[in-house]
Amino acid sequence: MNTQFRPPNLALTTIGLSLSIFMQSLDTTIANVSLPTIAGNLGVSSDQSTWVITSFAVSQAISLPLTGFLSRRFGEVKLFVWCTLLFALASFSCGVAQSMGMLIVCRALQGAVAGPMFPITQSLMVGIYPSDKRGMALSLLSMVAVVAPITGPILGGWITDNYSWPWIFFINVPIGIFAAMVVAHQMKSKVEAIERPRFDYVGLITLTIGVGALQVMLDKGNDADWFDSNFIVALTIISVISLAIFLIWELTDDEPIVDLRLLRHRNFRFGTLALVLSFSAYFAINLLLPQWLQRNLNYTATWAGFAASPLGVAPLLLSGLIGRYGSRFDMRMLASIAFLVMSITSFLRTDFYLDIDFPHVAAMQALMGVGVALFFMPLTVILLSDLESNEIAAGGGLATFLRTLAGSFAASLTTFMWDRRAVLHHSQLTERITANNHGIVHAVTRLGGGDTQRGANILDGMITQQSYQIAFNELFQALGWIFLGLILFVWLAKPPFAAKSKSAGVAH
Repeated sequence: MNTQFRPPNLALTTIGLSLSIFMQSLDTTIANVSLPTIAGNLGVSSDQSTWVITSFAVSQAISLPLTGFLSRRFGEVKLFVWCTLLFALASFSCGVAQSMGMLIVCRALQGAVAGPMFPITQSLMVGIYPSDKRGMALSLLSMVAVVAPITGPILGGWITDNYSWPWIFFINVPIGIFAAMVVAHQMKSKVEAIERPRFDYVGLITLTIGVGALQVMLDKGNDADWFDSNFIVALTIISVISLAIFLIWELTDDEPIVDLRLLRHRNFRFGTLALVLSFSAYFAINLLLPQWLQRNLNYTATWAGFAASPLGVAPLLLSGLIGRYGSRFDMRMLASIAFLVMSITSFLRTDFYLDIDFPHVAAMQALMGVGVALFFMPLTVILLSDLESNEIAAGGGLATFLRTLAGSFAASLTTFMWDRRAVLHHSQLTERITANNHGIVHAVTRLGGGDTQRGANILDGMITQQSYQIAFNELFQALGWIFLGLILFVWLAKPPFAAKSKSAGVAH
């Protein structure tokens, strides 16, 4: 077997790899707060502007599971360098876009090349670090993947307010070029076995149609009132048929473009499932909290970002310690502690109310950050632990794909449940308010300063806020129980969690 590859400057290579992931993760959220400005400047409606987010998500979801095939065909280093450079080019194109159509196309290109970046970086990091320091490398990547999306809305809002929206894309250009050049130079002598696998056209076409239709359906479902819309029904049918053909084909083909047979590995199977479920719950919190702050507490987008940002403090401070000493502990124990912390913070949020102050919201985010710092790295180590060295890129791509898709499901389900539960509670709170109750009518008239209609509108607004608050508390109650259940689930994985990592170290 070949001696493990070591770049001339390990620290510089790590910086290059991490910057690429920071740039890619940042772009998943940085455009969100700028959508109203982009829509106004390009002369489109707010509904049309959401395709800036959807096009990126759809393309990324499609390209993620292709990571294994692309890395075998072109090599991991070359794939990383070209994806990073193309991401920088697509970012520049987004910044100079003069129409919404051009911006959507450029964002789709961004998403397509962004897909393989995280799993390939993960594989390269595992390959250049010795087995006893791989936990630290994966912990660093996890920290970057957590902090960057939190930074996105704050940075995006600041850039949009103080400069102009194209700069949220232009900032990627120097970062991408620097990261690509550093990694290309540091890893130019890395020897990789290039294969020429048969191209699986059926797999690619069915994956593209199935995932594309599914992602658009999830993104647009709430706005279109789900299955009351013929458009959503059509997308669902197309997605189900395409993905069914895709699964059957990939499991029976000799050279599938997505190797679903990786799920035969016990730790990869249960580790990926635990990651998917925990990320879904974590994603639901990250979606629910900013919306609640803006809708119920009347925070601006920027202040909602500040209130959510303490979540990144613990991962930033603890990533080095977890990476250095985490391998001394059972990975399942670390993940269990993480889920316990996230469960406790979810239950504590069930006591949130409309007059709660900023410090309480920020403090709860900071506490949850301890759980976030502890769960990404252990689950990543578990799911990669029983893969062969040549399966890591494909496994990382498949796990990240399923995690990304789960995030879309969580976003749609959370928004749907919050709205539906709020409507139910609104109905319950208003059922005793009738025009025949003279005491209530008098109170409503007094609330409106003598104007009964104005008082009724004010009261309805107050009831609506309380309805959404009750629904918010209920959802966090459910999330608390989900995290508790995952503690039992993660123990389905079995040690050792480093055996294949050591073999991987020699193979790279």
